[in-house]
Amino acid sequence: MTTYSQPDQISIGVDVGGTKIATGVLRGDELQDRHVQPTPETGWEAVLDAIAAQIRDLQAKHPDARLIGVGIPGPLNSDRTRVKFAPNIYGFTDVPMVDGLLERLSQRIVLENDAKAAALGEAYLGAARKTESSIYVTVSTGIGAGIVLNGRIWRGRHGVAGELGHITVMPGGPVSGAGLDGALEAVASGTAIARDASYALNRDVSTAEAFALAQQGHPGVRRVVAQAMKHIGVALADLQKVIDPEVFVIGGGVASVGDYFFHGVQAAADEYAQGFAPVTIRRAQLGPDAGVIGAALAARHG
Repeated sequence: MTTYSQPDQISIGVDVGGTKIATGVLRGDELQDRHVQPTPETGWEAVLDAIAAQIRDLQAKHPDARLIGVGIPGPLNSDRTRVKFAPNIYGFTDVPMVDGLLERLSQRIVLENDAKAAALGEAYLGAARKTESSIYVTVSTGIGAGIVLNGRIWRGRHGVAGELGHITVMPGGPVSGAGLDGALEAVASGTAIARDASYALNRDVSTAEAFALAQQGHPGVRRVVAQAMKHIGVALADLQKVIDPEVFVIGGGVASVGDYFFHGVQAAADEYAQGFAPVTIRRAQLGPDAGVIGAALAARHG
């Protein structure tokens, strides 16, 4: 496998999400000085300002940290300099991330899709360590994935490989943030689960409450959660047939529910992969740090 981590290497990782921006310094394999702040909701310029400010703060304490990686949700252009769109961040369409941060920092940055960055982190320092092929799936506000083959991120010809949340599983179904009807994240993400559970109960229900009610046996909400887990499991079974990875690693806020979620997804994956190949699912080990660690690793070989 390509070596992304060496004891004397130091890099900064930035994980940009719909609600928060997390940053940290990865010295060798150790994450230091992790910091989190809310994602600005006033447009992409403000987001880039916030990222640059956090990087300056970290470099003031770690002046040898000159390699910078930034993970961002949504597809990138082919040379990984612009964000095509980030559906869960206000105003993020065709954003010149690399040039924008270069203007603010006078330093080169490596831009990476956030799920691909997390996939790299889990492949080298987490649940998929010592494997040659793995697929990381994050189930949270949206759904994303990163594919690692032969120790390297697989991007595809146009750089969009791994956009699992945007595959169509229910034509004519709910419309996702990307404007697609029936996309996986529109029917199985944490956002979708909360939406459908709220409709079933005719009141606002969070994703965490939906899972709690499902485990308590509430019939309507249990059906909502079961459908979401089945959609995810079927998607993994399909990927097993197409790519045949050694292991899937699932992380994100929804996966933190624990056994109930993993058993439901595994059961659906087993059912729909039957007769082809076993689907091996592991829980992500790096937790909320996966994106920061992965972005910092990407910076070392960007």
